[in-house]
Amino acid sequence: MVKVRVEFLGGLDVIVNKQRVYDLDVAAEELTVGALINYIIDNLIKNPKDVEVFIENETIRPGIITLINDTDWELEGEKDCVLENGDVVSFTSTLHGG
Repeated sequence: MVKVRVEFLGGLDVIVNKQRVYDLDVAAEELTVGALINYIIDNLIKNPKDVEVFIENETIRPGIITLINDTDWELEGEKDCVLENGDVVSFTSTLHGG
């Protein structure tokens, strides 16, 4: 079991039942960011049409900043980064309507 906090910011919470912060207990020996993304798609995004707001070409959609403990996920290995208990993963949309 891996305990992580996931944040959906910049209006991205609309795809996950309008809840900005989730404290998750994910059943896994080793939890990668890629596996966490799959968990989010399978368990938190209720409307299948909202998946395309979050994912494009099997990765996080451009325009969404992804941070792992306040560090850009590109510096941490993106989907291959192994998460540990207490890690915080933030997804922030930079695309705002107006």
